[in-house]
Amino acid sequence: MLALLNESIVWWHWIVAGLFLLIMEMNSGTFIFLGLGLAAVIVGITDFFIDTTFTTEIVLWTILSILALIAWKIWFKEQTVSNIGQSNHSFETQGTVTERIPAHRRGKVLFDAPVLGNTTWHATADEEIPKDSRVKITEVNGQIIEVTKI
Repeated sequence: MLALLNESIVWWHWIVAGLFLLIMEMNSGTFIFLGLGLAAVIVGITDFFIDTTFTTEIVLWTILSILALIAWKIWFKEQTVSNIGQSNHSFETQGTVTERIPAHRRGKVLFDAPVLGNTTWHATADEEIPKDSRVKITEVNGQIIEVTKI
C-alpha cells in the first residue's frame, strides 16, 4: 500500500490538497486550516525540487502542521485575565472634593478624568479633607475610592 502511494502521489497533489485546505479556511475562519494548507503547499514545493518518498512527505507535513498550530496558539493566545470588577484608574488621577470628607467617613469627589466611566465618586480618607481641596486616588475599594490630599 505504501509503495502504491509512493508512486501515485506527486508534488501537485500536495499543492491541490493545500489549496483545498486554504479554501476550507476561508469558509471556517478559524486559522487552523491555514497552517495545515500552507504546510501542504510547502511539502508540494519541496517535493517538486527534491524528489522525496511519501513517508518523508507525510512526516514533513506533520511537523510543519504542528509548528503552524503551535505558532497559531502562541500568536492568538487569549487573555485569561478578566477586567471584571477591576478598575482602570490611575493613581495619578486627581480631583476636587465637592462634599467634605471627614476622617474615615464618606465624602464626594469630582475627578478630572473619568474613573470607571464616572467622574463623581464617594470617597474616604484617613484625615479630614475640606471642600474644594485637591486630592488624588490612593486605593479603590469596590465602589468607594480612597484619596489623599495633594
